[in-house]
Amino acid sequence: MVAGVFATIAPVYGLFYGHQKRHFGAVLDRVDADLGLSAYKSVIDVGCGTGALCSVLNQRGFAVTGVDAVQGMLNVGARKPENRGIEFVQASATGRMPFENKSFDVAIATHVAHGLKGPERRLLYAEMARIARHLVIIADYNENRSALTNIVEWFEGGDYFNFIKQVKGELGEMFGEVRTIQVDVRATWYVCVPH
Repeated sequence: MVAGVFATIAPVYGLFYGHQKRHFGAVLDRVDADLGLSAYKSVIDVGCGTGALCSVLNQRGFAVTGVDAVQGMLNVGARKPENRGIEFVQASATGRMPFENKSFDVAIATHVAHGLKGPERRLLYAEMARIARHLVIIADYNENRSALTNIVEWFEGGDYFNFIKQVKGELGEMFGEVRTIQVDVRATWYVCVPH
């Protein structure tokens, strides 16, 4: 059902593309000194949606691949002239993606994990660990949710409430090292080192 919802609302997400790019640019400015992202060369954005984060990373010199299960989302990003250097691939984040082990320096999933049930989140984390050499970043909500977030998450049918309670424990079981960076009032980056 969730993929169907996102297929339907892909054009609406496209309306927020510029805003998302500005937001992601500001977040990357804040975390770069702490993470040293500029030391890495390749990034995969898992659940990339319309490709706003992909675009920002591409403009900063990374080799970027964006993956999403919904072709309509990918189409929005692929049509943007500034995204010509980005590889967009349709694939499920909870299945085996079409990439070799350790294909990317960094794997990032932004606001994806909260939408998955517990077993699906573990599949996502395991697949990201498989394809990432150095860092897996789960960029998602934290416990400071708003009333609007509650409504949207209820509509999308995700698992936001359990995600918030379980994320640190789940990631701790899957990765050798996990640290958090609060990037704004309602969002945290869970930075994990794959085994």
